[in-house]
Amino acid sequence: MNVLTYGMEGYDVQLLQYALGRAGQEGVRPDGIFGRRTGKALQQFQKREGLAADGVAGKLTWAALYPYIAGYTVHRIGPGDSWFEMARRFDTGVQALQTANPAWDERALPVGETATIPLNMPVVTAQIPYSSLLTRLMLQGLTKRYPFICLYEVGRSVMGQPIMAAAMGQGRRQVGYCAAHHANEWITVPILLRFLEEYAAAYAANGSVGGASAGELYDDATVHILPLVNPDGVDLVTGALPPTDSFYEQARALSAYYPHIPFPSGWKSNIAGIDLNLQYPAGWQIARRIKYAQGYTRPGPRDYVGSEPLITPENRAVAQWTRAHDFALTLSYHTQGRTIYWGDDGGKVPGAKAIGEEMSKNSGYALQTAPYESAHGGYRDWFVQTWRRPGYTIEAGAGENPLPLSQFEEIYGANLPILIRGILLSP
Repeated sequence: MNVLTYGMEGYDVQLLQYALGRAGQEGVRPDGIFGRRTGKALQQFQKREGLAADGVAGKLTWAALYPYIAGYTVHRIGPGDSWFEMARRFDTGVQALQTANPAWDERALPVGETATIPLNMPVVTAQIPYSSLLTRLMLQGLTKRYPFICLYEVGRSVMGQPIMAAAMGQGRRQVGYCAAHHANEWITVPILLRFLEEYAAAYAANGSVGGASAGELYDDATVHILPLVNPDGVDLVTGALPPTDSFYEQARALSAYYPHIPFPSGWKSNIAGIDLNLQYPAGWQIARRIKYAQGYTRPGPRDYVGSEPLITPENRAVAQWTRAHDFALTLSYHTQGRTIYWGDDGGKVPGAKAIGEEMSKNSGYALQTAPYESAHGGYRDWFVQTWRRPGYTIEAGAGENPLPLSQFEEIYGANLPILIRGILLSP
């Protein structure tokens, strides 16, 4: 985390304001401008936490704010501590404590050991744009609060950032959900994270999610969630990558060859200017011919297919992730159009259309086959053609990308039935 002071602007300031608001400091709006209100709220928070109230967000301040971003804190167990006493002290629930610390018996809590304390708030937010850092913090928080979620790395981006996935369930069938191949479609990240949190909370409480028993879902299949395929590109679009960074300058230079595309809001590619959803070995040559005819002949904000399939580290990571888990069904999240695209590789995927129809009926999204111009080189195309199993591209929401967070609740409500049925109906 960078040191922040009065007068600064940008994504880091927005994250600071978000954390202060979650910590209970009133009057702070996450607008990315470090003004007087932010400074006052920060000083109040620092004083409350016993820090020097200097109005500078440095290492110690960020450490104190971390629990309010990740949704948990820690506590060293002392003599006489009990789940009830800790729940009262930290304004949380006994069940939440037991879920986060499953190895311990309350009758013999290990004095001196560190307990995970879930805070009385959800982990996943829809208040600020997403970044690679925020996504990692959300995933860390979820796995701390729900230790039955397995967090793992599938690869690294061009800039060396980890591409993370989470798995939940114990069924033999494997289901794969991924999001944000395209940078300015970052709103798809919290769709998958919110689903993971609601599913985990329902499972811990022996409850249901989206009308389905969480316990039955857990026993029936293992769902793998890769929420952010393109971390570098998302950071470029949302402002987490500062304009002074050399990768930002490189992207801006590439964008200059396509002046009709706004920068950085129109950026879909990875940071090297390659469109990640045109990189899979499924009709890649056709995609290349189509995109070259449209004028996308060199790296840039969108639609450049690269010099060959799977040339990017992001695509190789996703391909390896897919091969490793032998998925029975996949969902790949994009925006926009409120549409479910499907295909059955010439009738060789029995049941694929019926599953899509069920998803469509319960979400209100239209079920369509992908138009020819968009049906080559994508993740869904590759999965269906390679494994001959159901794969779907979900185009969430409607409008101009990047879609505003004001759409998120409507988008999530429509997509929860799709996510549930992906697990229930996978063959």
